[in-house]
Amino acid sequence: MFCWGSTVHGELGLGGIEQEHVLAPKEHNFKYANSVVQVACGVNHTVMITRSGEVYSCGNNDYGQLGHNKNRTKPEKIEGLEAYRICRVSCGANHTLAFNEWGQLFGWGSDAQGQIGSNGESQLSPRIVKSLAMFHIIQISCGQSHSLALTNGGELYSWGGNSHGQLGLGSRVPYELQPVLVKSLVGIPIAFIACGANHSFAVSKSGAIYGWGKNDYGQLGLNDEVDRLYPTQLKTLRSIRVKYIACGEDFSAFLSADGGVFTCGAGQYGQLGHGSTSNEILPRKVMELMGSTVTQISCGRRHTLALVPSRGRVYAFGLGGAGQLGTRMNSNSTTPQVVMGPWVSPSGVSVITEKKKVENVLVTNIYSGGDQCFVSVVPYKANIAPDDNRVFKEKTQILSIKPDKISQCRKIKANSTVDQELFLYLEIVFRSQSCINSSFLLSNEEHYCCTPKHHGIDIIKAENVFSEIARIENQSITDVIWDGIVEHLIPSLSSSPLDMETLRCYLILPLYHQFENPKNYNKLQAAFGRKVLSLKSDALRIVELWWSRASFEYFERLVRIYKDVVAFLLRAAKRENSFTSDSMVIALDSLALLNKLNHSVENLKVPYDTFYLPELTDVVDVRTDYMEWAADDSPPRWKLFFCNYPFLFDAQAKTSLLQADQFLQMQKAMSEAASRLITRLLFAPSLDVTEDQFLQLHVTRENIVQNTLDQLPLHSSSDLKKPLRVKFIGEEAEDAGGVRKEFFMLVLREVLDPKYGMFKNYEETRTIWFSEITFEDELMYFLIGLLCGLAIYNFTIIDLPFPLALYKKLLHEKVGLMDLKGLSPSHAKSLQDVLDYKEPDLTEVFNLTFEVTRDVFGELKAFPLKENGDKILVTQENKKEFVDLYVDFILNKSVQQHFNAFHDGFHRVCGGKVLNLFHPHELMTLVVGNENYDWDEFERNAEYKNGYTKNDPTIKLFWKVFHELPLEEKKNFLLFLTGSDRIPIQGIKAIKIYIQPTSDDKYLPVAHTCFNLLDLPRYATKERLKYKLCQAIKQNQGFSLV
Repeated sequence: MFCWGSTVHGELGLGGIEQEHVLAPKEHNFKYANSVVQVACGVNHTVMITRSGEVYSCGNNDYGQLGHNKNRTKPEKIEGLEAYRICRVSCGANHTLAFNEWGQLFGWGSDAQGQIGSNGESQLSPRIVKSLAMFHIIQISCGQSHSLALTNGGELYSWGGNSHGQLGLGSRVPYELQPVLVKSLVGIPIAFIACGANHSFAVSKSGAIYGWGKNDYGQLGLNDEVDRLYPTQLKTLRSIRVKYIACGEDFSAFLSADGGVFTCGAGQYGQLGHGSTSNEILPRKVMELMGSTVTQISCGRRHTLALVPSRGRVYAFGLGGAGQLGTRMNSNSTTPQVVMGPWVSPSGVSVITEKKKVENVLVTNIYSGGDQCFVSVVPYKANIAPDDNRVFKEKTQILSIKPDKISQCRKIKANSTVDQELFLYLEIVFRSQSCINSSFLLSNEEHYCCTPKHHGIDIIKAENVFSEIARIENQSITDVIWDGIVEHLIPSLSSSPLDMETLRCYLILPLYHQFENPKNYNKLQAAFGRKVLSLKSDALRIVELWWSRASFEYFERLVRIYKDVVAFLLRAAKRENSFTSDSMVIALDSLALLNKLNHSVENLKVPYDTFYLPELTDVVDVRTDYMEWAADDSPPRWKLFFCNYPFLFDAQAKTSLLQADQFLQMQKAMSEAASRLITRLLFAPSLDVTEDQFLQLHVTRENIVQNTLDQLPLHSSSDLKKPLRVKFIGEEAEDAGGVRKEFFMLVLREVLDPKYGMFKNYEETRTIWFSEITFEDELMYFLIGLLCGLAIYNFTIIDLPFPLALYKKLLHEKVGLMDLKGLSPSHAKSLQDVLDYKEPDLTEVFNLTFEVTRDVFGELKAFPLKENGDKILVTQENKKEFVDLYVDFILNKSVQQHFNAFHDGFHRVCGGKVLNLFHPHELMTLVVGNENYDWDEFERNAEYKNGYTKNDPTIKLFWKVFHELPLEEKKNFLLFLTGSDRIPIQGIKAIKIYIQPTSDDKYLPVAHTCFNLLDLPRYATKERLKYKLCQAIKQNQGFSLV
């Protein structure tokens, strides 16, 4: 071991030598020098720990900081610690702290400001810090007169002087006599702590740095000179991956993962190493050390040391008046200077030119404090690598959930006794936010720089470990995990955490298997949900981003957890006939949050029907719920309406809601009609005052569009909500549903005919969109919107091949590039190619400007997307704006007038709250049906009349023929029998067909579309049945009495 610097107070431990200042490294004569594993330096005293855990001290002892009354100029053993194996020591100006292998903390020296936690009583020999006796301490750091201690559960305690807020407690109380928890850092997975004279730092596992206390020279690196009473994040270094901090009296040095050194604070002696004596209020890289990988840094009162092991060199800069720079001079240096030590580099080269003075040793550790310095060395041939401040030793780190510990738990039988140490480990880890947040971190330091887009958690690893936890048999272990999470961890979660690293537990906790048991709802799922929902907006947004970026399986699990809770509570509520409970609201609000997140990503995270809760309609009268919800504009806060959570309603439930709305609207219309009737009777009793219960239309096949246009716009909004009855003039059929179905089919086929030019066809997707320019009146678009609304209110599927974008626009949702893909994939791909192109030559490759070219009656015409768009080139910087404006032009601006007319017609019928309950996909299915055919279900639902049964030979032949038909023919049969080849939102089970026999097999099968009734003659052979059926299917237009 070598030492240099001030020895005025005997702090170098060299004995009674004449020199007060040692200007160059001098070999130490301490007999146990080779076994020293740590040296801690106070302002004027030094403490050493040997490999066996013994503690020696020397230097100033005015306040008992040496822990003994022996010789002060040589290291003397502290006998009060003989019974313990000490692991770590730290020195303040006049006090000393140490902890043993069991994490017990000892203090001695001055307690004038409570810095040794002894109620203000200074101690001449080590005393255990009683208030921390129940904790396992893993790190300590001493300032001038304050102290920090980190427990293995991740809690940081501070005590002592607080004149500048250096305890981080949010106040300027002069001192704290006992350790106090730094509450604002609860949940932060702390990796390292450090103290300057009157300022403090903590570094998180993923490189976030928090500083607090004195800042009059900018030593906190926060770009100002204002003291901080609370831990404040030093954001400028977040991406640097800081691993270690060393602090001087009024300055700070930061060591990054790549071996770079940054300094800030007081610089009047050159201690920052920037070649000047200026102060720095922001951390600045020490440029002179660039190109060297520094692995250790250490600060004295006003000087800094740095070790570069690849060169075997120690560098020093700052105050040098006591020889503390080791340069053989007592002058200051503002840039790093090589310490003139007799050691060698790994290649055997020394900075000392006189060979006789060169020792064949390598530096392993550097230590500094006050005005003194020490280095530990090992023989060159020992092949021992120097310590690296950037690599944390496991025993110095807070606990985390370890796969090997969980495997150990798995092996313990159900009734076996659990090892006390393992039990204590589980108790600490599962109670601590910090321990959870430091678990399952990505390997290779990929977890660094925790951001809203990067949580740093290895979710797959976490899932595997929690799967193991689910298989633990021992009740004592499962109980301690449950108790830790439910009684301690979840209640400790804060609504306004200090940093996003504390939010990792919101990703990890839902993997706990007990979340899948809805019986735990009150203590677990609802308690957790309450904490999520109470997060302040910034913190909640980060959790939302992490959840929405998680895997499909993870997100689906979250949905399932809270759906199961709602289902469980519904069953319980049914028994008690009360649905309102705090847990129910929390579960529903949690699902609402997840549903919002599901819609925040393109293409949905999980299918929207993942949220469906079919059990809801078994327990809740959704029609009544809707009617009360629709009627009450300002319900009391305690009133629970399931209509506020429409994503839970499946197709069946939403059909019921639509029927309920129709009933409400009908009641309203009838009430208004009754009022009009009374008025007419009073003032004109001789008039015919009967008012129809139905919306009656009389049309001809030849002029179906004009007839419809002449009649529909004359009706009021309330009339349009009445059930529609259609009469084809000159035809005998009464409308029981089938005539109405054919009316919709014919009128839409006509208005969508290309001869009108109202819509543009997209062959790729077989969809249509509004034409940008047409000669047709807006009334035609209004009519189509009206027909679309009428189809919904009359539960009739129509053939209207619009893409999903239309339904999103009807529900006032934004449309974007993904919606354009649903219309024209090739168009969307071209735009996506622009977005995906990362090279700087984008402008030359694509040659685009902010305009769009369209075909207007055979002539190409350019439309600017913004002012002077034809002169603005598309670049890497503005390409997203270009794509957004392009999509907006196609889907919105270019068709605004036509869409508005369609929208007005649609909302003339479908206005009101009920529409807000539908998802765009559901609204689309409501209008045009879907093609989720289940032909076996179709057969199972069929009923037989007037002599037919399912075992009748003709029926068996019929189904055999039907199932052998190609898909298009099956769809044609559906159209022939029901008036539509698509199936309603409730699925094919909603289509019930009836088959009855007729006597003469010379005739074709006949469809009564109004009733989904098929007249099927008793054909004798399969071939004849197939021939006749196929003939009949082709004749699916026109009504006559059968």
